[in-house]
Amino acid sequence: MKKIHDCKVITNKILNDDYYILRVLAPEKLEEIKAGQFVEVLVNGSNSTFLRRPLSIHNVDYNENSFSLLVRIAGEGTRKLSELMAGDIVNIVYPLGNGFSIKNNKKALLAGGGCGIAPMLYLAKILKENACEVSLLLGARTKNDLFELDEFDKFGKVYCITNDGSLGEKGLITDHSLFKNANNFDIIYTCGPEIMMKAIARIAKQNNVECEVSLENTMACGVGACLCCVTETVKGNLCICTEGPVFNIKDLKW
Repeated sequence: MKKIHDCKVITNKILNDDYYILRVLAPEKLEEIKAGQFVEVLVNGSNSTFLRRPLSIHNVDYNENSFSLLVRIAGEGTRKLSELMAGDIVNIVYPLGNGFSIKNNKKALLAGGGCGIAPMLYLAKILKENACEVSLLLGARTKNDLFELDEFDKFGKVYCITNDGSLGEKGLITDHSLFKNANNFDIIYTCGPEIMMKAIARIAKQNNVECEVSLENTMACGVGACLCCVTETVKGNLCICTEGPVFNIKDLKW
């Protein structure tokens, strides 16, 4: 059940000039949050930001009653949120959308590119709890855009690829050697730029591997009212914010 709450900022960890992790305390006991769901955050103090900002849930701590958001600064709204400090209050609608399907005892490859890395940490944690063998492939422009590798390492084997080769293999994420044996996996989960996810979806289809993608279309309202995030599927045009953001590639007209 989605809620609209004033949440207290616990920490706002600046990672570099482009990324930060915002960790907030929920005012009520957290109910189940599914890996792949997102939130809509109200931006205060910005005259040019009128709509909430959709952000993937990066991690959840039920003991602390908190959740984290890994955010890339993409404009005035996310830049303003990067200025929040511990103790500040931020209004959030959560959790929204449908998450990844969780399998038991499967070999899973999680491929995150750029800010698409955000939902992969919590997904890896849930999959490990369900006895899955997790491999995490994280892609970025340079090593400076890859974070929390020690946290990811708690839940699976971590592989990296960077455009410049500064960490892990060199190239685009689909150039990684893991994809040469994609049929070793039972399922592939991915989030990142659409061109990247489409390339991974093609590999999955060629190897007859199940694949789920988390789309990142503009989700202005988060409740299917504004129709900004409509995407074409085999079931017709659907709002990503309510029917997604996670889709099985069999349901997309890719």
